[in-house]
Amino acid sequence: MTGAGPVEIARLGGLWRVTRPWHTGLRPYLRSYVGYWEAVATPYEARLVPTGRATLLISLAEPFSQVRRLGVPDAGSGNIGSLVVGLEDRPAICTHPGGQEAIRVEFTPLGAYRLFGLPMSELTNLAVGIRDVLGPEAGVLVERMAATPDWAARFDLLDAALLARLEHGPQPTPEVGHAWQLLAGSAGAVPIARIAAEVGWSQGYLTRRFTQQIGLTPKTSARVLRFRHAVALLGRGATSLTEISMACGFYDQAHLNREFRAIAGTTPGQMVASRRVEGAVALTTSANLSKTASTAGL
Repeated sequence: MTGAGPVEIARLGGLWRVTRPWHTGLRPYLRSYVGYWEAVATPYEARLVPTGRATLLISLAEPFSQVRRLGVPDAGSGNIGSLVVGLEDRPAICTHPGGQEAIRVEFTPLGAYRLFGLPMSELTNLAVGIRDVLGPEAGVLVERMAATPDWAARFDLLDAALLARLEHGPQPTPEVGHAWQLLAGSAGAVPIARIAAEVGWSQGYLTRRFTQQIGLTPKTSARVLRFRHAVALLGRGATSLTEISMACGFYDQAHLNREFRAIAGTTPGQMVASRRVEGAVALTTSANLSKTASTAGL
């Protein structure tokens, strides 16, 4: 398959992490593609915070005990294995009994729209079983991958399935694609009115079409992108919250703190102090750094 290369396996804390170069046909739609399994099975609980991406998680061993979205009534998933997660604007709590082995794939919002083949607004703030989104053939794919111990073969199976769906998936509207590029490229700083004017739509029509294909409104997407920009600056060691607030377009530090509580359920200071990888924050002593890495893109 074009673009496939050798598999690389590395130890990261309590995880074995598996990667290989992305297939060229998938690269425009991907933001992350990694397999992993636990060196020692350990139960854990972690907070997952919005990433501005959609996620496909292929569970090859033990399922999650629950994925529960905070602030959403009746949003607990119950026991759930392989799943799809749309874009989010609030945190979730996931619990796992230990013994996780999985492949996590993160997509651009419009890549996910094309792959999943349904309005992304139907997946907003939800964790949905893979069969309910991709059909019964997805369950067969997961079973084949779980029965195959070779990671290169697992990636081959998943690549082929993803490429087949992308080939027949819906094409995003060019105006929505341009609007997303403007928002994402500016980390949420471009005013929505300016985006609407540039794509030639009214703000109301832009909001309807954008929400259908992205999963969040332009305004909410901008909030999540500003939050992610602030998280990135915190991760690089920026210590002045006032400077971060100014750089990310918040009115002041109080506004920054309110947005962190609303979107992540924590404060900037708590996030810096917490053990975290790729957006997940450990909640219990059993949720070590490596487990946080394994669930961050869920």
